[in-house]
Amino acid sequence: MSMPENPDQNLRIWINGSLQPPENALISVFDSGFVLGDGVWEGLRVVKGQPVFLEAHLDRLFEGAAALALAIGASREELARAVYETIEENDLVDDAHLRVMVTRGIRTQPYQDPRLIEGGSTIVIIPGHHPVTDEMRTHPLTLFTVHVRRGYPDVQDPGINSHSKLNCITACIQAAEAGADEALMLDPHGFVATCNSTHFFIVRQGQVWTSTGNYCLKGITRGHVLDLCRENDIACQERTFSLTEVYGAEEAFITGTLTGLKPVGKIDGRTIGTGQRGRVTHRLQELYDQRIRDDAVARRSRS
Repeated sequence: MSMPENPDQNLRIWINGSLQPPENALISVFDSGFVLGDGVWEGLRVVKGQPVFLEAHLDRLFEGAAALALAIGASREELARAVYETIEENDLVDDAHLRVMVTRGIRTQPYQDPRLIEGGSTIVIIPGHHPVTDEMRTHPLTLFTVHVRRGYPDVQDPGINSHSKLNCITACIQAAEAGADEALMLDPHGFVATCNSTHFFIVRQGQVWTSTGNYCLKGITRGHVLDLCRENDIACQERTFSLTEVYGAEEAFITGTLTGLKPVGKIDGRTIGTGQRGRVTHRLQELYDQRIRDDAVARRSRS
């Protein structure tokens, strides 16, 4: 019996200036990303053949690289051209994404010291397909609160989208072992921070709440959802709140680049609200869908 074809196996990967089939898209075992997780990355959603919110993603990529004293070795304009080249070469239109990764480059020895770098950075753009189905948009997720905390910025700044994601991976493992879809993570003070790979929101008495953002990545989708609330007379707050307030919420949802907003039905075995997608979540999904379509159309008109 033949296995179904993987739609991504024929995609071409952009690596240091050239597009290669997956079997030829290789990096050294001495690359900083492989040896130490030393690098930064961004995930981009492709809609109507356009990388939506590209400028915001490049802002975050360059900010993270600056914080790590990592020389990207390419300008914003050059990276943007590489993104579009990868989209065009792979005929990506909808239900697609790109992962843009930059590492410090190849080390002469497998040690931490960045002075051991030989040559420039490594830049890779991996395309892939990621259909956003009605099932994904309506099926409520299950979360589990894990023991792994989002830490202080003087330990590992959660605001940097670095390749080093061990705390999030550990959180994901614990959630998976508990039978959940994703981990809910607390901040050092015991308040709700974020999920292991997405941002977390609740709805209480018609108000949308999310964390202060002090212990999580500066989420681009998160930011758009807050903007949409303010623009459409939906009360919203960035604030501290506890698990007790989460368990008593009317709705909960997560946000992320690849699928936008997704409802949450259960947390730690407790049903949130009705356990189904709520009215506010549904409305924000529709508003966000329109925002990404508008961004894609505007990009097409400028190209």
